[in-house]
Amino acid sequence: MISRIAQERMWFATFRIAALTVLLFLFAFLLILSLKGARVINWEFLTQSPREGMTEGGIFPAILGTLYLSLGAVLLAFPVGVMTAIYLTFYAPRNPLTQAIRVSISNLAGTPSIVFGLFGLALFVKTFGFGVSILSGVLTLGLLVLPIVIRASEEALRAVPQEFIEASYALGATKLQTIRSVVLPAASGGILTGVILSLARAAGETAPILFTAASFYTTELPKSPFDETLALPFHIFALMTEGTAPEAHTRIAFGATLVLLALVLSLNLVAIIQRYRLQRGKRW
Repeated sequence: MISRIAQERMWFATFRIAALTVLLFLFAFLLILSLKGARVINWEFLTQSPREGMTEGGIFPAILGTLYLSLGAVLLAFPVGVMTAIYLTFYAPRNPLTQAIRVSISNLAGTPSIVFGLFGLALFVKTFGFGVSILSGVLTLGLLVLPIVIRASEEALRAVPQEFIEASYALGATKLQTIRSVVLPAASGGILTGVILSLARAAGETAPILFTAASFYTTELPKSPFDETLALPFHIFALMTEGTAPEAHTRIAFGATLVLLALVLSLNLVAIIQRYRLQRGKRW
């Protein structure tokens, strides 16, 4: 019979192997992208528009379009998501309607992104008449990441110690004053976690912008929210599905993929640093 110490060592070794396996896959993922993508990255690649049917030039319009779409989606979803989380946490009564809202949020979080793309096409592009544009893409991506912001914000709000809230009430503060001055500052780190996750999700999505915002090929920068734009995820998809110059397209696609990864990591790093600063100020 295996002793308890032997069992513990066996399970510890299993957990370590699992962790090392994940680390190995991550290292291989980054290594392959770096080796294949770094060869084409230079100043021209990052600052110029594509030329010659996307076989030459750079990806600057796609970088700019990705920033427009992802940041716009997060700026749209952030206030709506936080306000919804505040309502569900502090104001919503326990009744079937509230339960239905929570179930709907969970279902939206699990809905395939292509469904959001078709919804955006039907509502924003066709019904509202925004056309294939940055505005349609931002609205569609904002709806896509909204459940992420709501869930993360709700969990962060519920994690605030009840003693803080009761102390605020004891000092005569109203519920709104308590939420604004006590709860939100204490929950800001968790809320920013939701922003980080939603930002990464919005920047990497292809299907929602396929019907609402992305241009297959253009050399011009968008001049208004009603213009269509290039975006890195769709640009990569277009390069890999265009059969006229497969070698050149594959090379540029790997470079664009590496840039997209670096862009998402950079945006996440900014949010993580800000979250760390907020958490350092906590005294609990």
